[in-house]
Amino acid sequence: MSSTTERRVLTSPGPVARAAAWVATLPEQRWILLQSREVRQSYAEEVLGRPDEALRQQIWMLRQSKAVRESYIAGVLLSAGG
Repeated sequence: MSSTTERRVLTSPGPVARAAAWVATLPEQRWILLQSREVRQSYAEEVLGRPDEALRQQIWMLRQSKAVRESYIAGVLLSAGG
């Protein structure tokens, strides 16, 4: 998926993002699509399409609230281990 398409989906209203989460193939994709629009928009603005996207992704996550970080741990990291 191109970063333009990703950006459109991430910044779309909640019902659209939640519908996209149903077809997302990666746990990380499902997780971000189920976040609030504010969280999704900040991810799109700060991470997508940047040449150093992997580094920006880490920085972005570290700057999120404890609740967002904990939901990532529960929804992605721990669920991946079974």
